[in-house]
Amino acid sequence: MSELVTDLAAETEVIEQMLAGLPDDAWEQPTPAEGWLIRDQISHLAFFDEATITSVLEPERFTAEAKAHIEAGMDFPDRLAREYRALPIPELHAWFRRARIALITETGERDPKDRVPWYGPSMSLASAVTARIMETWAHGQDIADALGVLREPSVRLKHIAHIGVGARAYSFAIRELPVPEVPIRVELNAPDGSIWSWGPEDAAERVTGDALDFCLLVIQRRHRDETKLEVTGAAADAWLSIAQAFAGAAGPGRPAPVA
Repeated sequence: MSELVTDLAAETEVIEQMLAGLPDDAWEQPTPAEGWLIRDQISHLAFFDEATITSVLEPERFTAEAKAHIEAGMDFPDRLAREYRALPIPELHAWFRRARIALITETGERDPKDRVPWYGPSMSLASAVTARIMETWAHGQDIADALGVLREPSVRLKHIAHIGVGARAYSFAIRELPVPEVPIRVELNAPDGSIWSWGPEDAAERVTGDALDFCLLVIQRRHRDETKLEVTGAAADAWLSIAQAFAGAAGPGRPAPVA
C-alpha cells in the first residue's frame, strides 16, 4: 500500500502543478470531456476520494449511498458535477486537497487485501487505490488537454495499463456484448524503455505499441485512430474499439480525428 499511495501522491502533484497559479475563471474552462469544465474534473476526484474513504471506514453507509446514486441513474457522475458547480474555487481546491490527503492517510498503512465495497462488485483496497491513480491520471489528462499542457509519461502508467487489460471482459459486458473467448497478448513499450506484457506469449491475437497510447485509449481520452497501436486478430480489434478501463456506464469514447 505504501508504494501505491506514493504513486497516488505523485499523480496528485502533477494535478497541483497544473492548477498552480490558475486564475479562478480558468477553472470554468471547458475540457474535452463533453459538458465538463476543469472545476468538474476536480470535484469529481474529490467526491470519489471521499467515497473511497467511506467505503473503507463505513462500508454499510457507503453501500447505502452508492445504491441511492445508482438507482437515480447511472449518469450520477454528471449530476454530481453539476451539483458542485456553485462551490467557490478556493473551497473546491481545499476540498480536493483535504480529501486526497485523507485518502492517502487512511489507506497507506492498511492491508492491501482488505475488501471494500464500490459501485459494483467489491474489490481489494489495493485495487481501489489503483483505481484512484487511474482516475487521477485520466481526469488530469482532461485538464492538461484543456490547458494545452503536455505531461511527461512515467512508469506509473503501468497501473492504468494493468486496469485496462484487466477490464477487457467488462468492456464487452457493460455493452451487453459476448466476451470473445480468445487469449490476447498485450506488449507495451514503457516510458523507461522496458516492455510491459500481459497474456500468453504464443497468443495469435496481439496488441502492441506505446504504453501511453494504450492508456489514453483505454481511458477513452483518445480515439484509436490517434494512436499507433498495432492490432492482430478480430477479438483484439473488437476489444480496442470499445476498451474501457473505468467503471460505470459505457463511455461514448472520443470522436475520430477529422481527416
